[in-house]
Amino acid sequence: MSAPSKPRRHRLSGLPFNRMIPNILTLMALCAGLTSLRFGLNDQWQLAVLAIFVAAVLDGLDGRIARILKGSSKFGAELDSLSDFVCFGVAPGLLLYLWTLESIGRFGWIVSLLFAICCALRLARFNTALDAPPPPWARNFFTGIPAPAGGGLVMLPIVLTFQFGDEFFRDPAVVSIVLVIVSALMVSKVPTFSGKRLHIPYGGILAVMLVTAVLAAGIINAPWMTFSVLGFLYIGSIPISIRSYRRLAQKHEGEAADASGNPKFPESDTL
Repeated sequence: MSAPSKPRRHRLSGLPFNRMIPNILTLMALCAGLTSLRFGLNDQWQLAVLAIFVAAVLDGLDGRIARILKGSSKFGAELDSLSDFVCFGVAPGLLLYLWTLESIGRFGWIVSLLFAICCALRLARFNTALDAPPPPWARNFFTGIPAPAGGGLVMLPIVLTFQFGDEFFRDPAVVSIVLVIVSALMVSKVPTFSGKRLHIPYGGILAVMLVTAVLAAGIINAPWMTFSVLGFLYIGSIPISIRSYRRLAQKHEGEAADASGNPKFPESDTL
């Protein structure tokens, strides 16, 4: 009789390190967002703002690197949403409360809560929209401003005080108005530009590299002025994105009407 064969032992193949890199960047962003609260508690406002911007940079990198390395996963998407809520919803709201809104008592806390809640709602809507992807012509747009942009915009009053003093920008009324407007934009249906699928033509590569070099020099030599300019440029891009979205939507509707064979008649001025 032959000896019974031993059962095979299946070796765990393990997880390639390149698939862990996006999650590591997300955790680093989460650490930066939480560290901003520590700086805020110690009245180190410049470091607190820098920590939020570092979290935003890391958040922008993790998704792109995940697509490049083919390391996207459901776990990574959920971790990214939780990190975004802490870094760009909870942390900015608490920082602004500690910075100035605490002076107006309950109303200041309500405004801070409103911002965090709107950030959570915006992220929840984004996650549910992943199951129903938009049409190809609308993939270069977000619905409402994304959480990192919202977290950066509400930091503008603090950033502007580094340049122009806190006589105006630290006023609780001004900060409350900024928080309410940004909160509304996050949960709105306003289309805003998305750079996730942005393709740079070959003729524009040199210009992009030049702009990147100028931006890096500005961040190193005049960080607060550079961050302020970037914030106002983003605000100025919102009307442009709305017009671009409507133009593409009208073009798509026209092409769909032509494909269906329905003739289009000009509207009459008379009833």
